[in-house]
Amino acid sequence: MNTQTSTDAKNDVRQKPHMNVFKRIYCRVYQFVFKIIIPFLPYRQPKPIENCLKAAELIKSKGKKRALIVTDKGICACGLTTPIEDALTSQGLEYSVYSDTVVNPTTQNAEEAAAMYNKDGCDCIIAIGGGSAMDCAKAAGARIIKPKKSFAKMRGVLKVFGKLPLFIAVPTTAGTGSETTIAAVITDGETRDKFTIISFCLAPHYAILDPEMTVGLPKNMTATTGMDALTHAVEAYIGGSTTRLTRKLSVEAVSIIRYQLLKAYNDGSDRVARERMQYAAYCAGLAFTISYVGYVHAVAHSLGGKYNTPHGLANAVILPYVLKRYGKKCYKRLGKLARKTGVAQPDASDEAASKQFIEFVEYMNKSMNIPEKLRVDEADIDELAAHADKEANPLYPVPVLMDKRSLKAIYYDIKE
Repeated sequence: MNTQTSTDAKNDVRQKPHMNVFKRIYCRVYQFVFKIIIPFLPYRQPKPIENCLKAAELIKSKGKKRALIVTDKGICACGLTTPIEDALTSQGLEYSVYSDTVVNPTTQNAEEAAAMYNKDGCDCIIAIGGGSAMDCAKAAGARIIKPKKSFAKMRGVLKVFGKLPLFIAVPTTAGTGSETTIAAVITDGETRDKFTIISFCLAPHYAILDPEMTVGLPKNMTATTGMDALTHAVEAYIGGSTTRLTRKLSVEAVSIIRYQLLKAYNDGSDRVARERMQYAAYCAGLAFTISYVGYVHAVAHSLGGKYNTPHGLANAVILPYVLKRYGKKCYKRLGKLARKTGVAQPDASDEAASKQFIEFVEYMNKSMNIPEKLRVDEADIDELAAHADKEANPLYPVPVLMDKRSLKAIYYDIKE
């Protein structure tokens, strides 16, 4: 496509920023019903555990004999599985290790992990890593309790019911919040379609929040996973399904990230910053588990499925563009978040505070060498936008509803 045609297409998708009235009514009614029933839903808040030895002692006390450790080769190479392996051995417990998880875990990964669990006679699951390991472990857990149900039929909201084996999450990043969530983000190994499985039974029972597990995290991973946590908190706060608890958690997460992320980035051995960032990720994870995310995540997931774009990186780049697209519709809530977290002065107007918050996000990205653009092939934009539309609507309670046509503008915004 020549430059003029590309520009015309970009301008064309920007002419109508919203969806048609009938779809809009459907989405808002759907979201309203979910908001009403939130207090009655069986959300499980994972209990924090301070270190690996405590976790091994817990597993033994529950009468378990053999754990399936779900992780990836990079985590193994860094020796980050060693503390839990040693702790299990010290308690006379056995373990199997599934380490083939890829960056955007596939249905094949989940099938293989579940098969190892069954073949080796495991009775509990330990996920060690970032969001990829957590998602793989959750999807494997879904397969374990529903062996005859295909992943295609698990896709979406509340399609999996049952009791997951004892599940302990060990985050080695401070950002994904996957140790708290009820969602598994998985990619079809053949079609590269990235989708979510959302069910209350998928939440881990416990989470080990040990800063020692994140001390060796590379700077780029510290940066992108930290901005991932920020995105979770922001989208949870400005959406239409907030609660008093999720607003409080979001404010706490953003406040911590504002002061601690650059410290952790600039000095990876700063254990106080690492510990605080883990807690921020935990808070943000709890917030968005209840109040959901928005179009930042929907677009990021489409890029992860198509190009294997790391999720935290995608969220970091996309966040300021989507906030700008929401415009005045998010001024009130984003402005309030900016004031409550000290990003803006207490007397700043909603509009001014909102713009300051977006500038803050851009400043954080620039300070940590996160790029302003991402790979987006123009020929793929229609397909990507359709994927984002399918994921986000009608579930995500965003400030401004967008359909496939208007979502295409975001891809042009972030395109290199």
